[in-house]
Amino acid sequence: MIKKLWSNVKQYKKSAVMTPVFAMLEVFMETLIPFVAAYLIDEGINGGNGSGDMSSIIKYGCLMVLMAFLSLTFAILAGKLAAKASTGFAANLRSSMYSKIQTYSFANIDKFSTGGLITRLTTDVTNIQQAFQMSTRMAVRAPITLISSLVMCFVINTRISFVFLGAIAVLGIIMVFVVKKVSGIFAEVFKKYDELNTDVQENITAIRVVKSFVREDFENEKFKNASGLLYKVAMRAEKIMALVSPGMMLVIYSLIIAVSWLAAHFIAGGSMTTGELTSLFSYISTVMMSLMMLLGVFAMIIMSLASARRIVEVLDEEPAVKQPDDPVFEVANGDIVFENVGFSYRKGGGDRTLCNIDLHIRSGETVGVIGGTGSGKTSLVNLISRLYDVDEGVVRVGGVDVRKYDIAALRDNVSVVLQKNLLFSGTVLDNLRWGNEHATRQECEAACKAAAADEFIKKLPDGYDTMIEQGGTNVSGGQRQRLCIARALLKKPKILILDDSTSAVDTGTDARIRSAMKDAIPGTTKIIIAQRIGSVKDADRIIVMEDGKINGFDTHENLLKNNAIYREIYDTQMSMGGDFDESPAGKGV
Repeated sequence: MIKKLWSNVKQYKKSAVMTPVFAMLEVFMETLIPFVAAYLIDEGINGGNGSGDMSSIIKYGCLMVLMAFLSLTFAILAGKLAAKASTGFAANLRSSMYSKIQTYSFANIDKFSTGGLITRLTTDVTNIQQAFQMSTRMAVRAPITLISSLVMCFVINTRISFVFLGAIAVLGIIMVFVVKKVSGIFAEVFKKYDELNTDVQENITAIRVVKSFVREDFENEKFKNASGLLYKVAMRAEKIMALVSPGMMLVIYSLIIAVSWLAAHFIAGGSMTTGELTSLFSYISTVMMSLMMLLGVFAMIIMSLASARRIVEVLDEEPAVKQPDDPVFEVANGDIVFENVGFSYRKGGGDRTLCNIDLHIRSGETVGVIGGTGSGKTSLVNLISRLYDVDEGVVRVGGVDVRKYDIAALRDNVSVVLQKNLLFSGTVLDNLRWGNEHATRQECEAACKAAAADEFIKKLPDGYDTMIEQGGTNVSGGQRQRLCIARALLKKPKILILDDSTSAVDTGTDARIRSAMKDAIPGTTKIIIAQRIGSVKDADRIIVMEDGKINGFDTHENLLKNNAIYREIYDTQMSMGGDFDESPAGKGV
């Protein structure tokens, strides 16, 4: 895990290495100052037969000023380098995680919640950043300060210094207790953060639905419960951490009393000077501050370990859909073949989503797909562009197994308009050019005409330069669908898949889109998933899905004659004007 994280320090390794060097030099100077102060008191202030020795005061005073200046300089350099290294490390870590997430297939994304990934990219990385900064500076400074101060204490008075060792042993026991108690709690805290972020993300994304159904009170209560659970878990850790400071202060004050009592006897007996006692108290403060810093470092590291494990989970996650070793970059045509294909979202367990799929769609053919909710329609087309990989069998596009294609090349030639139509912040043109970043304005307008979007775009305040809000909230559902279709057409794909992507437009507009696509992309294989018979009846052939299997594959006319499911869908919609959403037996996968 440490190796995986360290690899993301990259160009900031020099700063990370130099930080502890300057921290050690800072500690060296700080440690010598009380030692020199003892000479200033004993030889300068108390020297000269009690009247003081000005030359010694000036000599040791100037030396202390020089050491303080050097200590300050080293501290500034250490702090600057630590900040640079930790901030750069965090930036690299976020970039690595974000890049890794972009390689995930749908199966990998299903494994992590959106809220969980957001927490990892924000809170967890911030924890690692703080821990890294403390590790490169404080984790070096504190133990070296502790050891060097103890050494100086033994140089001044060996017998009194043994009191320090006893105090350190007590504080060490406190640290072990804290580490043992809170390490598991912090892992639980971050799980609660995931749940809280998921609730927030879900609520904000669906805020219009929440308001439409007047569910604000329900959502407030749900958030309050999630926040309350986080509070309870976090308080368990905080209660333990709250015991640390009083415990340490008790040890520190006990140590001061013990040292004062012993030192009084030594000074009275003449075996110890006032200057040495003053230095000794300075070292007591330094030792105690070092222990406090160490405890802070330990607490931060404990918390960051949970974050580190969560980050490494993201970095170690292997994409379920992998790039082949010797990929094929050219897709010959839009011919599609399924050979004995089986698929399940839960690899190695669970019911099959698709079973024994054998299918051949000719290049340039328009194929409709219809069936009940959960019958496997979307799962079927997701395999064509390798959004998921088959469990068994093979899917071929252009005569080649899709697993042999370069993933980007395959998906550039298989354009998919998903059920959930998403637009991004930017102008209409910016969104359209997701399909082809080099598309001219004329090409964008032609694609929009084919998708029946040109007319409403021209009515927008700034036409094609109108800003689209995040998620496309300032356009209607039907308008979003048409923009997404136009975006897909700009790719000029060999295969175009419309996954129920005209459900929000009226039947007249739906017909215009299908008619325009015939002229705009005549050689493209078109697969249209729909609930409405009217959206697929003019297709060359229609696939009828039922329980993850192909129940029928023929023309509209032949299916009406020979397929009971299709005929029931048709009769239901023609008589009631409704959309088919369940199989006759009410089954779904």
